[in-house]
Amino acid sequence: MIDPLAEVVTLLQPRARFFKRVLGASPWRVRRSDAGQPFYCAVLEGGCRIVIDGHEPIELRSGDFTLIPSTDSIALSSLEAPPAGIGTAAPVALGNGEFRIGAEDGPIDTRMLVGHCDFGSPDASLLISLLPQLVHVRGEQRLATLMQLIREESSAQRPARDVVLARLLEVLLIEALRSTAGTQASPGLVRGLADSRLAAALRALHDRPAHAWTVAELAREAALSRSTFFERFNRAVGTAPMEYLLAWRMALAKDLLRRGEGRIVEIAERVGYSSASTFSVAFARQVGVPPARYAREQTEPRAIAAEAALDAQGI
Repeated sequence: MIDPLAEVVTLLQPRARFFKRVLGASPWRVRRSDAGQPFYCAVLEGGCRIVIDGHEPIELRSGDFTLIPSTDSIALSSLEAPPAGIGTAAPVALGNGEFRIGAEDGPIDTRMLVGHCDFGSPDASLLISLLPQLVHVRGEQRLATLMQLIREESSAQRPARDVVLARLLEVLLIEALRSTAGTQASPGLVRGLADSRLAAALRALHDRPAHAWTVAELAREAALSRSTFFERFNRAVGTAPMEYLLAWRMALAKDLLRRGEGRIVEIAERVGYSSASTFSVAFARQVGVPPARYAREQTEPRAIAAEAALDAQGI
């Protein structure tokens, strides 16, 4: 049986693009405007409070990990924040990727890794819509083991430390996305898979995306009544079942078009459309351009890059 989350994560291609080690001396507060960049925070020691637009404040403690796939504004503060209206000096670079924030003479009471990841897929925005807006993991043994490795690697001065940290963080990102038990996830695929009834329907949908699914059929897969399934799916996944199916079909179609996996009519069949024209209309409505143009726009830059590489080698 297909693993829905593995499919989404594989297409997303998550990478730890940037991170820094932050040492906090209470009290402190910082606000970031990251224009939709995926943000993560791993608390190695102590704790902090994070506020994400549209969510209640979250208290993070040692061993916690939070991932925000897309957000415009994030505020971080010490657990005992400065009084309202009192600013915090800009972080001081200590060198070697470390920054200190907060009271100049105060003891360090929080150590964390914060940074941005990115998703290698050109379809990241579409795939991110299938994920929770916020993943907060606490008390997961596998996560705790990874956090311990990251903590040890972060504090050591070993060769290739940043390379090892980047790889560990990538594993941590994937592990956080697939963790369900003990995960405080907002609506999205992770939360849907945590519900055994909905998980059965999601696995069936991913296993046979070309099938002419109806809400009634998916409800039978989940062993629920149609109305109960529809309401439960909406609440857990954050979108209606047929909207989720459409988003996933378009993600698959874009991947197939980008890799040149067949003609338009063949791709249309593989993602559940009876004709190329029906598929083209649905694709253009969802993506903004017809599938043939999308495929052309995706392949031309790669062809130019390949030709340039050959020229550089004198071939």
